[in-house]
Amino acid sequence: MLNIKNHAIAATAAMHIKDAGGEPMYNDGKPARIIFHSPGSKAYGIVESRQTARAVKRMNDNDGKLTAATADEKRAETAEDLTALTVGFENFDLGEGGPQGAALFEAVYSDPELVFITKQSVKFLADTANFKRGSAAS
Repeated sequence: MLNIKNHAIAATAAMHIKDAGGEPMYNDGKPARIIFHSPGSKAYGIVESRQTARAVKRMNDNDGKLTAATADEKRAETAEDLTALTVGFENFDLGEGGPQGAALFEAVYSDPELVFITKQSVKFLADTANFKRGSAAS
């Protein structure tokens, strides 16, 4: 009999960041990475609930009509969600004296000039294969 738990996803996974041209980024030979909570985590569930609540609120605020977020709202919401799903950054920051922790995560994800990181992160989180136990996702 197949024990399906042997195929459970990991609690976290690391994404190796690529620059805007698709080249993997390094700092002194070490990969620049973001560690994320998995799609099966409590953090991920909270983010999904928050996304649903936003959609319902938008609909209620617009007399039941489906309406999309503005570009600024979408950027802010995505940054907030990715910040909540980020465990940490490895081997990169915004320079000496820059923000740390959640403030750093939010600053990176909300910066339009760093949109390539945000887009990679959204794509990475959408694929549960990146969280396969024993895999080195990149």
